Amino acid sequence: MTSPSTDEPVPASRAEALELDARDPLAPLREQFELPEGIVYLDGNSLGVLPKAAPARLARVLRQEWGAQLIRSWNAAGWLDLPARVGDKIARLIGAGPGEVVAADSTSVNLYKVLSAAAGLQRSDAPERRVVVSERTNFPTDLYVAASLCRERDWRLELVETADLPARLARGDDVAILLLTHVNYRTGWMHDLAGMTAAAHECGALAIWDLAHSAGAVPVDLRETGADFAVGCGYKYLNGGPGAPAFVWAAPRHAAHARQPLSGWMGHAAPFRFAPEYEPADGVARFLCGTPPVLSMAALECGVDTVLAAEPLGGMKALRARSLRLTGAFTALVDRHAAAWALRVVSPREPERRGSQVCLVHDAPGGHGYAIVQALIARGVVGDFRAGEPGPPPCPDILRFGFSPLYTRFVDVWDAVERLAVVMASREYERERFRRRAAVT
Repeated sequence: MTSPSTDEPVPASRAEALELDARDPLAPLREQFELPEGIVYLDGNSLGVLPKAAPARLARVLRQEWGAQLIRSWNAAGWLDLPARVGDKIARLIGAGPGEVVAADSTSVNLYKVLSAAAGLQRSDAPERRVVVSERTNFPTDLYVAASLCRERDWRLELVETADLPARLARGDDVAILLLTHVNYRTGWMHDLAGMTAAAHECGALAIWDLAHSAGAVPVDLRETGADFAVGCGYKYLNGGPGAPAFVWAAPRHAAHARQPLSGWMGHAAPFRFAPEYEPADGVARFLCGTPPVLSMAALECGVDTVLAAEPLGGMKALRARSLRLTGAFTALVDRHAAAWALRVVSPREPERRGSQVCLVHDAPGGHGYAIVQALIARGVVGDFRAGEPGPPPCPDILRFGFSPLYTRFVDVWDAVERLAVVMASREYERERFRRRAAVT
């Protein structure tokens, strides 16, 4: 049996799912991770799992580098080089060159840096351009940061429906910056990065991309597509751990002269000269600010290494093919029961438009999306929930399931749908304990 959207295999039984996994050349990559027995983990789009190498690496940093070497480890253990070293590894996953990416700070902080840098470049060339265009369903923190920048500069943030973005850019004489997340966090919709970047450039705007739901899950080629700036987080598909440092990329044509607003000592051309005047470092290193968090950087490097381990097996292209097989199979299996369960797949069915997640909506009166997710978690299937908005137009509650191609298997897909069937048939989601909202959903 095959999925109608990907022509890839859809298991007809659990035994067939296990057989598909046994034939998968990427299956050994799962051995890099600590995965709890009996848990089907489909939330790698929120927090990647623990690499087996991370505990020993962190113990070494704690006991040997910090405990024994103390401050000497900034030189002897290469602590000072971590942002660039980890950045170079991430660069291999997003189509950037050596020396073009640094790991630092959070996605929000890095986004503020590149928005400010892009605004400075655009303002000098075209002072009449004072609009930042983004998607209405973009990740909220991106919109908050963009709104802050617009308030500071007396600019305007304009939110547009996804389908209306090309038309807005076509009449974009006032647009300074296009800000988009490559894969939408709510639906898994994946933008045409090259096409939207070209549309931004055609109207005279710069293109900034958030790769939080792309890096490590789908192929990205920032240089080839002509993007201007990009940011992303380290704790989702890069498996860097909770709160892992983020990363920032600036196109080489901008990095040499772009100025970011957080002029910290690590972004100085000579940090240990301790000069009172700021002189930005060459290239993307000027986007550094404060002292790198060594423990977090070490964990992030372990996580990035798990993705790079796929390079001998076909790299991101092979991981993407596996991701599409997994999401296609999950979609096809849910489709068989969708009407009976009042569940609807809202993620794109076209492979070229789907990230590495599948999102569902519960269309029953009142909706029980949150409770369904909680009931599934109680049965060992970990996904997550994102609340909707009243609109206009309304955004429904979303049940999200992320499929990391490094460790998710066909048997996980099968088991997840089987347990979902039990939850829906028994109406477990109506139990009061599953309806109580926790702080993190």
